[in-house]
Amino acid sequence: MSQHYYSQQPEVRHDRRTIQTVLRGKSFRFTSDAGVFSKGDIDYGSRVLIEAMDIPEGSSVLDVGCGYGPIGISAAYLAPAGHVTMVDINSRAVELARENAQHNGIRNVTVMESDVLGALSGQKFDVILTNPPIRAGKAVVHQIFEEAYSHLNDGGNLWIVIQKKQGAPSAVAKLESLFPVVEEVGKDKGYRVIRAQK
Repeated sequence: MSQHYYSQQPEVRHDRRTIQTVLRGKSFRFTSDAGVFSKGDIDYGSRVLIEAMDIPEGSSVLDVGCGYGPIGISAAYLAPAGHVTMVDINSRAVELARENAQHNGIRNVTVMESDVLGALSGQKFDVILTNPPIRAGKAVVHQIFEEAYSHLNDGGNLWIVIQKKQGAPSAVAKLESLFPVVEEVGKDKGYRVIRAQK
């Protein structure tokens, strides 16, 4: 099987690079590397999600499939009195996310390796964010939705971004089978931001 960003231990040669960007009005600097998702720049879908997401002050937040950290670090910036847990199966991405939080002066984060939400037994969150790993397959994406439901506090929100051509209709149908409230809250260039409330 060829390696991709959903590999636990990427074996591709390192190719570190620095990305300067502005998210939610703040300037950030991220280090990315080969073997992680969207190494060249912040993925457009992630940008669309970051601009749309609502992170109430003091929230307990989870970023599933955090990559090198732009979504979770942005959430931590938006809720300085809250706490963001960031998880990814990719060990290289986890190390980069830790490094990027530190570089950007973001302290209210915990970054850990986890296959989907497996390492988070018993933990509950107010907000869960994900730009799901489409290339890992529909079964994995739907597993994220199922596990997110069980890890949300009552009234909590799951925010996802997904392209229409990459399965947005089936994703929405799956969310509607789990959550009482599912709504599209934004769209841009074929990307849909969906909020599902428990």
